[in-house]
Amino acid sequence: MTVFFITIFLFTFHSLFLISYSLFHLFPMFSIHLHQLAIHAYHGLYEEEKVLGNDFVIDLTVQYHPATLPVEQLEQTINYVSLYELVKKHMQVATPLLETVVSNMAIDILAQFSLSEEVYISIRKLHPPIAQFTGATGVSLSLNRKDLSL
Repeated sequence: MTVFFITIFLFTFHSLFLISYSLFHLFPMFSIHLHQLAIHAYHGLYEEEKVLGNDFVIDLTVQYHPATLPVEQLEQTINYVSLYELVKKHMQVATPLLETVVSNMAIDILAQFSLSEEVYISIRKLHPPIAQFTGATGVSLSLNRKDLSL
């Protein structure tokens, strides 16, 4: 009887392994990247930021599973020109907190691009209004479609 249960267990485990292994290899994950987008915008809490603005650098990665391989048509992928337009649109809306900007951007990407599975966004403020500070400040967010109810 014990041998029977061990055999069933091993068969089940082996079957699950093969299924998960097959799924992993049938559904590769692509990443679309927009690196170091330089945009002048008016995000910030302080009046001078709202008037003078600041220089920002954005890095964006959107991951998706293609329906087929090889990917040969624009409709089978995520258009990085459309992603860039979405980033510019969000950066044009003056917002006090960068956390709000990256959150809205990530949610919008997952909503507008049905293939997208996960979004990673990083925004750096190159000249933050901090006395005697040299360097940049920034915020990043990683958001998975499973984390939302879209």
